[in-house]
Amino acid sequence: MTEQPSPPQGPTTTLPPQSANGTSPQLPAERQQARTGRAHTRISGLRTSLIAGCVGLIVVMIFIIQNAHSVGISFLGAHLHLSLAVALFLAAIAGALIMAAAGTARITQLRRIMRRDRRKSHAG
Repeated sequence: MTEQPSPPQGPTTTLPPQSANGTSPQLPAERQQARTGRAHTRISGLRTSLIAGCVGLIVVMIFIIQNAHSVGISFLGAHLHLSLAVALFLAAIAGALIMAAAGTARITQLRRIMRRDRRKSHAG
């Protein structure tokens, strides 16, 4: 006869398979915190963000210093001479503003739909 291996003793760290709707159970909070060693706080998040911001600022300063030469730009009949770094930053800012406007329009649209559905469910 072949022997069946005995199940491991003590708690296991494996999770059960995903459910039919695609969600998977999470480890209990005390196990997650024990795994990382320390809790995430707002102050630690702020500190991490400040460090990342400083690193990003240093990269931007290096970019500006290395791309200080002037370039000619023509757009809709306007002719400008700007630093290459300034021209690229203006283009990036314009793109970010366009994306922010599109995102704001979509969020506003979804909020109107949710408000309309909420009113229909309360009325009917």
